[in-house]
Amino acid sequence: MLAGVESNGDPVTLGELLRSRRARLSPAAVGLPPGERRRTPGLRREEVAALANLSPTYYAFLEQGRQVSPSAQVLDALAAALRLNPAERQYLDVLANGRPASAQLRRETEWRARPPAETISPDVADLVERLDPYPTFVKGRCWDVLAANPAARELFTDWETRAPEDRNLVRWMFTSDEATRVYLDWEQEARAMLGRFRLATAAHLNEPSVAALVGELQRDSAYVRKWWPELDVASIGNGVKRLRHPRLGPLEYAHVVLQVADRPEQTLVTYTARPPGLTG
Repeated sequence: MLAGVESNGDPVTLGELLRSRRARLSPAAVGLPPGERRRTPGLRREEVAALANLSPTYYAFLEQGRQVSPSAQVLDALAAALRLNPAERQYLDVLANGRPASAQLRRETEWRARPPAETISPDVADLVERLDPYPTFVKGRCWDVLAANPAARELFTDWETRAPEDRNLVRWMFTSDEATRVYLDWEQEARAMLGRFRLATAAHLNEPSVAALVGELQRDSAYVRKWWPELDVASIGNGVKRLRHPRLGPLEYAHVVLQVADRPEQTLVTYTARPPGLTG
């Protein structure tokens, strides 16, 4: 059973995710009567089992980490019972079976088994430069920034002047004063980024480089120490962010995320500033 390693060496397991999501649900949230006074918050095991149409013993085995292999139908039932969002459903599958649910993510997991040295193709690097003046960068499997054009280096930070080990988007987000100036909604954006990073790296958190990065983040950021154990995940996708440009001031930026076809753990992110006052 696949698990992600925390900084103290303890694995993130399927049972841990199930318990955390069970604890956050009240009986009223799932249409159950409150019943007797509860010693702990959230639903009881037998209530989740009933909602998922599983035997209480089988559900207990899942939380205890017994050697059982839940089917996709069982995981779907658990996701519905625990009110999981799509990102959490993906994470559930990774922890249960060691692979994401979608064919695309399965291919990514196989590629992760023996990851090559992180490089970026010259064509992709050239595209990043040609997209200037739109801020654009490419991040790798551990979210290291592998290429950034001048507009991105001006908006966020000059990655090329930073030490190689400091060219990491998540580390920069949680340990740099620059990030708190750039992101107008820093706490919201930082928490969402950590959830996206968790989901994106869920299938290879046992790799030494990723485990070391998570450990360093927990060591250096009180926010990561608080949020990482909550097991929140989020999907990577397009959207809008409020950012402060060093010359132009606060602006809304629409961003698009594209996967590099022949290197599926690399993503290109490009930003377009919206005219002031434009919403939607």
